[in-house]
Amino acid sequence: MQAQAQLPSITLGTLDHDRLRRIAEGAQRIVPDVAEYLMRELDRATILKTEAISRERVRMGCLVKYRDEETGQERLVQLVYPIEADPVVGRISVLTPVGAALIGLSEGQSIELPSRRGGSKTLTILRVRSGQDRGGHKLM
Repeated sequence: MQAQAQLPSITLGTLDHDRLRRIAEGAQRIVPDVAEYLMRELDRATILKTEAISRERVRMGCLVKYRDEETGQERLVQLVYPIEADPVVGRISVLTPVGAALIGLSEGQSIELPSRRGGSKTLTILRVRSGQDRGGHKLM
């Protein structure tokens, strides 16, 4: 894992921060590595009132288009709570390495995280949008 000084700044709303802390604490026995990673992200985040969070910032429920810098592959996902996760349709849990890495980032930022094959990979946020419009349709 990279040193704290090299990590990109992240910002979370109070509502997301409080809920995610409870989720991470509850998951420590089930997925300790990811829970610990999410806790570290929460500890280093700047916390603002939920309504002050920019729409270009990754938050719970939003759609995120990101690029894996190693492979060049772009992926569109919705960041959700564990109970809502369905990777087949692109709904990834914040309690996964990728989900925990994306939370709080903004468009244009990159983050390095451990890869499944050992070593690390870098993800770059290309676009962030609300998960649904008022009619329930995806925005991206």
